[in-house]
Amino acid sequence: MTAPLLETRALSRNFGALAAARDIDFTLEAGARHALIGPNGAGKTTFVNLLTGVITPTSGTILMKGRDITAVAQAERVKLGIARTFQINRLFRRLSVLENVYIAVAERVGAAPSMFSPAGTRRDVVEESMRLLETVRLTGDASRRISELPYGRQRLVELAIALGLGPEVLLLDEPAAGVPSAESHIILDAIDGLPRDIGVLIIDHDMDLVFRFAERITVMVSGAVFATGSPREIGADASVRAVYLGQRAHG
Repeated sequence: MTAPLLETRALSRNFGALAAARDIDFTLEAGARHALIGPNGAGKTTFVNLLTGVITPTSGTILMKGRDITAVAQAERVKLGIARTFQINRLFRRLSVLENVYIAVAERVGAAPSMFSPAGTRRDVVEESMRLLETVRLTGDASRRISELPYGRQRLVELAIALGLGPEVLLLDEPAAGVPSAESHIILDAIDGLPRDIGVLIIDHDMDLVFRFAERITVMVSGAVFATGSPREIGADASVRAVYLGQRAHG
């Protein structure tokens, strides 16, 4: 049988006496559309930081396509195909949209020595960068500075950058955070259009976004997995409603 794209086994992380992640067993299949939800303090960010190598586990194992990557450094995990967006974007605000994406693609293909030259030094990198901007519907903004863009479109640039890293695993940490409600549909449409060969894990509090996006949902509470199932199963689970969903149940 083919190994899962990403898997954790009994993954735990303690900060002193605080167990921020407790014996997490998790699987992300290739092409999955998976959501991670839970109340504040549930351990979601800790879990994502463990997956990306920002922090190391106290115990447990992380596997990518069957390979143990528990001790692999953060930068190396990016090269293996794990990319992430953040709650707060980390863009070069004085550079253009195209230049921001160009830098990510150039790094991936080994053109980093020219990354501080004007975008256009490597025609192949420019062409790929423009294709990525087309994916998130930003070709018309390619020459604009990041500082000139509405915040919702800045989040799309961050998504294009993550895709420029060539991920097999894409972790979206509250991709619509800070985006005005009138622009949130742009983010949703872009997520809907992501390539189906990428396994996507979205971490969010927006239940409308989660239930629209996810084919499978994992609920975390107090650092541990509380429930996993389809959106219908999670929405109908009385215990999940009691600890998290409250009156926002979905059928």
